[in-house]
Amino acid sequence: MAPRKLAAGNWKMNGNLAALDQIDELRAACPAPACDVLICPPAVLLHPMAARAGDMIAVGGQDCHANAAGAHTGDIAAAQLKDAGATYVILGHSERRADHGETDAQVAAKAAAAHAAGLIAIICVGETEAERDAGSTLDVIGTQLAGSIPAGAGAANTVIAYEPVWAIGTGRTPTLDQITEVHDFMRDRLTGHMAGADDCSLLYGGSVKPGNAAEIFAIVNVDGALVGGASLKAADFAGIVTALDAAN
Repeated sequence: MAPRKLAAGNWKMNGNLAALDQIDELRAACPAPACDVLICPPAVLLHPMAARAGDMIAVGGQDCHANAAGAHTGDIAAAQLKDAGATYVILGHSERRADHGETDAQVAAKAAAAHAAGLIAIICVGETEAERDAGSTLDVIGTQLAGSIPAGAGAANTVIAYEPVWAIGTGRTPTLDQITEVHDFMRDRLTGHMAGADDCSLLYGGSVKPGNAAEIFAIVNVDGALVGGASLKAADFAGIVTALDAAN
């Protein structure tokens, strides 16, 4: 077994029912991709997207609650995502950590809930610009990995996404050497945190575009991407899927 290649799109708080036409265009542009393709839309679009995605495109949530049910107005349980057609859920994204104050322990609890519901958890880690400038990147990543991955995590139910906060939506991208350093570190560090660490998919995210995807996917230990803005347009995301298909 080897890490599966995954092109994952995070629509964030964007899109409407009309935007689902992009799913039809993506299917037409990439009718038989060799890699796994995933789109995580806003929760209100998850069920209609799943109905249009077919077998080619998986759909996922952008967050879930740590509890299976209860009095949590505005929250969504992992089992509800599963019932709506999701097979994945993004957890611990930097925007959730920053905007909602999510801690590593909360991310781990949510990931455990996702696993219990039969979802694959995409656990996000990444440093801020200040942490990068202070030379603390690997310390930050190591701490986040140790605190965010729950017991029982493995290659079959967990994906790790490295998203340097300072590169998300800014047009800035780390150098290839910087990406290599972090992904090699994560592969090594995961050995102590999950079974089958060598087979766990490691995604890079942060201003991934068709123009830079091929060189990023050529890096050892980069098994795909978690894509933001470029996943909103089928033509752009198809270029990223094509680049991942072509990567060794």
